Amino acid sequence: MPMIKPSKDHDKRERIVKRIARELHDGFYVNLGIGMPTLVANHVPPGIQVVLQSENGMLGIGPYPIEGQEDPDLINAGKETVSEMPGTSYFSSADSFAMIRGGHIDLSVLGAMEVDEEGSIANWMIPGKMVKGMGGAMDLVASARRVVVAMEHTTREGQPKILKKCTLPLTGSKVVDTIVTEMAYIRVTPTGLVLEEIAPSLTFDDVQLATEAALIASPSLKVMES
Repeated sequence: MPMIKPSKDHDKRERIVKRIARELHDGFYVNLGIGMPTLVANHVPPGIQVVLQSENGMLGIGPYPIEGQEDPDLINAGKETVSEMPGTSYFSSADSFAMIRGGHIDLSVLGAMEVDEEGSIANWMIPGKMVKGMGGAMDLVASARRVVVAMEHTTREGQPKILKKCTLPLTGSKVVDTIVTEMAYIRVTPTGLVLEEIAPSLTFDDVQLATEAALIASPSLKVMES
């Protein structure tokens, strides 16, 4: 049987989530948003103990289950089957949001459709599609101690997603601390977007060309690890 090669989209996601996993610290309580951010659970560094929280009422989420070992009663906020860690606890979504709103989440990782140079984020409304609700993103960006965005650098049409000003309805204003894409690791600061790391084989100009907002090259700009 021929080997199936990972798609380019898979490679992009892997680079993003592996880099974000290095932001995890021992003892952190972390909320992973729907979509790409949930993949961070598969890359928690060895020796690091973090507790993953889901707003549908689960504390202690493990990696995605092995095929054939899924438990349909164990799901995350995105209705995906997950595994549980020793000591996992379950509770109502009201208690879950009390944890979030109480400021007990150290790190929130969210996807986004747009982020701007001030750290505002738009991630709950898809133009032209019916939206059932904004979910817990507004609570997370307002209450988590640190917010990291995981997203591809441009749209499928090649248009920038890191803008001077968001054009879609905001999830939160000036709340993002860090942006991680397949092209770059960017820190949001009061003076602008600082490019801290860059993907292999790319240059500062390559990343700036794919970004509407102005970027500031960090004095210690380095290549992202694979």
